[in-house]
Amino acid sequence: MRSINELTHLIDKPIFRLIGEVADNIGVEAYVVGGYVRDLLLNRPSTDIDVVSVGRGIDLARAFSKAWGRGAKLSVFQNFGTAQVKKNGIEIEFVGARRESYRKDSRKPIVEDGSLQEDMERRDFTINAMALCLNKNRFGELIDPFYGLEDLQDYILRTPLDPDVTFSDDPLRMMRGIRFASQLGFFLDEETFDAIERNAHRISIVSAERIIVELNKIMLSPRPSVGLELFEKTGLMALVLPELLQLKGAETQEGIGHKDNLAHTYVVVDNVAKKSDNLYLRWAALMHDIGKPKTKRFEPKDGWTFHNHDFVGGKMVPSIFKRLKLPLDANMKYVRKLVELHMRPAVLAKDEVTDSAVRRLLFEAGDDIDDLMTLVEADITSKNPIKVKRYKENYRLVKRKLVEIEEKDRIRNFQPPISGEEIMKTFCLKPSRQVGILKEAIKTAILDGVIPNEYEAARCFLIDKAKELNLTPKN
Repeated sequence: MRSINELTHLIDKPIFRLIGEVADNIGVEAYVVGGYVRDLLLNRPSTDIDVVSVGRGIDLARAFSKAWGRGAKLSVFQNFGTAQVKKNGIEIEFVGARRESYRKDSRKPIVEDGSLQEDMERRDFTINAMALCLNKNRFGELIDPFYGLEDLQDYILRTPLDPDVTFSDDPLRMMRGIRFASQLGFFLDEETFDAIERNAHRISIVSAERIIVELNKIMLSPRPSVGLELFEKTGLMALVLPELLQLKGAETQEGIGHKDNLAHTYVVVDNVAKKSDNLYLRWAALMHDIGKPKTKRFEPKDGWTFHNHDFVGGKMVPSIFKRLKLPLDANMKYVRKLVELHMRPAVLAKDEVTDSAVRRLLFEAGDDIDDLMTLVEADITSKNPIKVKRYKENYRLVKRKLVEIEEKDRIRNFQPPISGEEIMKTFCLKPSRQVGILKEAIKTAILDGVIPNEYEAARCFLIDKAKELNLTPKN
């Protein structure tokens, strides 16, 4: 097995020296492996420390926990042959070297004790199939049977063994490969890419919960478009998120074309990523045009139109979240709201920015108004510099108006100063359509600037409006 003896400095820390000392005492070989080694070599921060011993992984964890001393907490997972030791925010996973075999209908392996070579062979990519020895006489020796160090230096993602076998055995590795490409800025080598294409259908045996973890990590990468384009080109998008793939392609009719809305979406997501680490704001960017395929029409007079794609897209969000196992909570409602509202500032930017329109936008967006403005500015992807300049200037005007109106009228997340209960009490009404009409009238009057957002003004307006419904106050 290939080894290199010059990396002692990377792990020359008391905790690794202690693991090596304990391993020597109980007579086993111990190695720090996988992603931790990769990240050390890339000078990336990493908190996931995985230790493999050749035999007796749980015994090594028990002995190390005692040696680490007070505060060390040991957790043993006998069924999986693993153990975890925690102390002072540090977590170390211990496992014995093993080999794996798979059934066609499951990504859960049949695990048996194995050699270090066999343990390295079962890993997903060569850059994760490296180990640093912790035993005293070989401390810091790099075990690199598949030339992962060279691949790391060349920014290449390859599988240790035949990629068709690697991906068919555990299809989640395909998503992990795309995620590493997106997170690290690496490239899938040609054979690996082709194998993902050939085995994309195998993703069907992976749970949605596992897939969304990888997809979220792609979305949180520095340039999500890198992973999203690979997700598309390998054929995985068609199986996992077909609604997004339907945005792909430009179409021309009577000499009039429209842009490729999937390519546009990639740019919008990257633009948002430059401004925010908010995962669900990035999801809103990914889904902002999701309703366009259902609303696309060609009209000789107007060309290509996508009328109401914002509302149609908003209605699609809950079902997509449910299928992908994304949370059906405030995060889903947030994404739906931004998808439904993302055209509103654009309409304001085209027209005269009226106080009434700004009040309504503030009311509907609430505390998410700043994120909405981040999204709509990211949505400017035109290559026409004059158009871009005009939109940006108008958005600056919209943002200034938003601040002015909020300071003056306190509209963000406002509740009308007169409640439905007070309306019922004032006119001796039971819950009814009349109560709803009056409450909506007060809200509309405030948003339109007819009355200020104040109790006395709203009360006077209520009395006058009630007269139109032949209602008089009873108190």
